[in-house]
Amino acid sequence: MLRRFVGDRAFYKMVLVLLVPMVIHQGITNFVNLLDNLMIGQLGTEQMTGVAIVNQLIYIFNLAIFGVVGGASIFGAQFFGGGDNDGVRNCHRFKMYASLLFAVSAILIFTFFSDGLISLYLHENESGGDIVATFDFAKQYMPIMLIGLIPSALTQCYASTLKECGQTFLSMVSGIAAVATNCILNFVLIFGKFGAPALGVVGAAIATVVSRFVELAIIVIGSHRDKYPFIRGVYATLKIPRKLASSIIIKSTPLVINEVLWALGRAMIAQLCSVRGLFALSATNITDTVVNLFFIIFFSIGNVIGIVAGQYLGAGEINKAKDSVRKLLAANIFVCIFVGIIMVCVSPFIPQMYNTDIQVKELATLFLVICGALMPVFSLSHGCYFVLRCGGKTGITFVFDSVFNWVCVIPMMFCLVHFTSLNIVMIYLIVQLTDLIKSVFGLILVKKGVWINNVVSTV
Repeated sequence: MLRRFVGDRAFYKMVLVLLVPMVIHQGITNFVNLLDNLMIGQLGTEQMTGVAIVNQLIYIFNLAIFGVVGGASIFGAQFFGGGDNDGVRNCHRFKMYASLLFAVSAILIFTFFSDGLISLYLHENESGGDIVATFDFAKQYMPIMLIGLIPSALTQCYASTLKECGQTFLSMVSGIAAVATNCILNFVLIFGKFGAPALGVVGAAIATVVSRFVELAIIVIGSHRDKYPFIRGVYATLKIPRKLASSIIIKSTPLVINEVLWALGRAMIAQLCSVRGLFALSATNITDTVVNLFFIIFFSIGNVIGIVAGQYLGAGEINKAKDSVRKLLAANIFVCIFVGIIMVCVSPFIPQMYNTDIQVKELATLFLVICGALMPVFSLSHGCYFVLRCGGKTGITFVFDSVFNWVCVIPMMFCLVHFTSLNIVMIYLIVQLTDLIKSVFGLILVKKGVWINNVVSTV
């Protein structure tokens, strides 16, 4: 019985070839994000919170792009599994067009509606923090960050195409170069080192934007220089077969809506936390930054599930797809039990590195303990999401993710925040426990095999 959930050496070798570069890339990225957060946190609570508000809004854009490229990647992975490089190239071109459209739209929205969007997180009855100063820091930070949206979108297009074709090393290299650039420039520009002016949050934004262009340059030049078969000649034509474009749009639309609604849901949850004071919002910002560092393992394994199972589905090897899913989900839970224990153990120490109020540190510690304890649950629901997505069941993933979030989680949190006297820690715990429901629902769908589908056989 146990052997059904444990692979052989060749299986794990294949998985590690895909997984290790992703973990290294995301690990370094999130570690530097943590360092960035710490550097900005040294300036004060208002600066850190202003930056966090803007990043929460930009997170909505990032997930929209994730949905766009994710929909095309369902087809790209299956095309690659079936040996169709022309299909991969067509999917890549679709990603480029759609991502540029979304990036330009986001820049316009954030430019004209920034004041109102930022103000959603600021309340006159705050128990701590200067909301006027927080608003000013957010306004300084946002216009510069918008410059980086287009290179960020294009980088995601290339990275996703490489990843779905089993090439994760170049993305790792470009990501490492970007985070190194970001980290060095942050230190220089935030605090005014080596003769540079101390620009504070403006310096942090400049450093981030420069790093986005560095990452894009490396991944584009590297992709075309190495002459991967699926990249070679990708711009020989700018056309995309109408039937394929139509199929991608049909599959992508629920994904894009899902990712946008999911990001809006996270923004709404942060806004509801802010009702209980800027301290609660600041603690949530610290928590999100730290958990992203620890959660990279199940984020990366989720990507591997989508790649491996998607390629098997494209090649028509259904039994191998089912076997890989079963073993990868088991490995994900097993690994995350140990990582979650580590996270709980270090939770009291990380918030102490921030130059912020003691109440913020205490709340962040408790939030981190909750996330560490529930990490295996999060890993299971996330893994099930990628299983469902790799077979093109984007309608189901929409219900699984966003509908559940907006119909169940957010109304429940709204009621808890506004109509009960529960403290924010208890509310945070109740909200996180809702992933238990998603995990059970996801396992039922995976076991039923509703995800088993070859989406490229008809295009």
